[in-house]
Amino acid sequence: MQVKVGRSKNQNIMAALDEAFGGVNNPSFLLIQAPYGTLETIAQYLANRFPGVQNLCTSGTTYNNESASDQELDVVAFGSDAKVAAGALEGLSLAPLKNIDQLDGALNFVQPGKDDTVCLEYCTNDEEVTITSLNVALEKRGVPLVGGTVFGAPEGQTSYVMVNGRIYSDACGFVVIKNLSGKIRTYSENIYRPSATAPSHIATKVNLANKELISLDGRPAADVYSEDTGLSKSEIIDNVLKQPLGRVVGDKCYISSMHDMGANGSLINYKRINENDTISVLELGDFRSINQETFQRIKGDFPKASFIFSVNCIYRHLLFTNENYLNEFIRGLGQIGPHVGYVGGGEQYGKQHVNQTMVCAVFE
Repeated sequence: MQVKVGRSKNQNIMAALDEAFGGVNNPSFLLIQAPYGTLETIAQYLANRFPGVQNLCTSGTTYNNESASDQELDVVAFGSDAKVAAGALEGLSLAPLKNIDQLDGALNFVQPGKDDTVCLEYCTNDEEVTITSLNVALEKRGVPLVGGTVFGAPEGQTSYVMVNGRIYSDACGFVVIKNLSGKIRTYSENIYRPSATAPSHIATKVNLANKELISLDGRPAADVYSEDTGLSKSEIIDNVLKQPLGRVVGDKCYISSMHDMGANGSLINYKRINENDTISVLELGDFRSINQETFQRIKGDFPKASFIFSVNCIYRHLLFTNENYLNEFIRGLGQIGPHVGYVGGGEQYGKQHVNQTMVCAVFE
C-alpha cells in the first residue's frame, strides 16, 4: 500500500505543517495527530493545500518509530491504492444512530472485500454506545474496528475530533479504508490475565451511567478486591497498573480500569461492567515477552508491512514509562514497518470497548 508518513516537532504549527507535509502529493486520504489546540489551523491549511481530500484528525500523545510526544505533528498520507470514505457520528451522548447513514454510505462506496478493509476511529466519549452504533453497519459487512478514545486535553478542556475539516465534540470520527493492493489485519494485545489465586465473582449491582461497580457477589466491590489482593482499600486505585479488573468471557478477558472509589465501597471504572458479568482481579504478566510474541505474530503475517496504526492505553503508556521500557516497545513496532500510534483513554476493538490494551491495524 502506498503510505507516506511525515512528522514535525516544530512548535510553530504552520512550520510544522509545511515540514510534515513535505513531499506529500495527491493523497487520497490524510490521517493526522497533532498537539492540542491546533485543529482549527490544520483545517484551514488542509482546505488551502489539499482541497477536497478527506481527512481524520485529533490531538493527543502520538507514537512515531522511536518515541512518544504530545507536541509532535504526525501525518499519514494514503496513496491511490487506498479507497476511503470518512464521516462522523454526532451526539454520542444522545443519539449517535441518527448519523449511521454516513457509515452505511462509506461502506457502500468502499465495497469491502475479505481481509482488505478496516474502520479506524477516534471518539470523544460514550464508547460503549459508539461501538454498538458502529457495529450496526460494520458487523453485517464483516469490517473490523480499531480505534481509541480521545485523550490528553488539558484539565477542564474539551476533547475534539476533526473530520474533513469540520471539528466536533461529543462525536466519533471514522474512516473506512480498503487496501486495493493487499490485505489489512487487526490485532489486540492484553498483558494481563486472571490471577491464579483470585476467584471469579459475579457483578450483582452496577450503575451503568457512571460505570460504577457497586457489588460483587452481593458485597461491596472494594471489600472483595481487598480480600483477593491483600491490599487495603486506600491502596486499590493506585494498584490499577498491576491488577485491574477484567470481564471474563470464555478464554477472553476484557479489562476494566478502576479510577475512583465510590460511596459504600463501590469502584468506578473506565469501562462499563454489566450485572451478571463474570469479573476477576487480573495480574500483570511478563509484558516484554508478550510484546515480543505480538511483534513476531505480526511479522509472520506481514513480512513487508507498509503501515501500522496502533492505539496504546494511557495506563500501559504509564506502566511502560515507569519501567523505562516505553521507547523499546515503540521501537519494536517501528521495526515491523512505518508506525504511527496514539495514546488513548480507552480502546475500541471489534465489538468491545476495553482498557489497558493495545490494538492495531496493519497494512500490507
